[in-house]
Amino acid sequence: MAKKKKNRGSGFDFSTGNDGGSDNPFAALSGLSGQLPGGPDLPPAEEEPTEKDDDDRSRQVLRVFLDRKQRGGKEATIVRGFEGDEEVLKQLGKTLKTRCGVGGSVKDGEIIIQGNKRDKVVNLLQEMGYRNTKKSGG
Repeated sequence: MAKKKKNRGSGFDFSTGNDGGSDNPFAALSGLSGQLPGGPDLPPAEEEPTEKDDDDRSRQVLRVFLDRKQRGGKEATIVRGFEGDEEVLKQLGKTLKTRCGVGGSVKDGEIIIQGNKRDKVVNLLQEMGYRNTKKSGG
């Protein structure tokens, strides 16, 4: 069976020739600034962590250990000992999963990260201000 010929003529001129026009595609809009609607109202930026937040984090006693039980022989990194709001725990779990580049979940007050990421999780938690974080178990 013969190959079909692709239609390469899209009707657009992609040449970079200078025909005296402006290179800025938005140049025509500069005269319409009074007629265009304003931008969206953005929510206020998130506040920087306060000293109280840092103090709460440094008081947390978090233990990070490796678990293979009930997982079909697969390893999982578990973070236990978090005391605080469930939403903060979920956000922390999401951040750890994203930074480690793996999946996981937050269940029963624990953060479960797929794979052996114990060293990386301990380092990340300490960088986030959880100073009293240590490896636990074998």
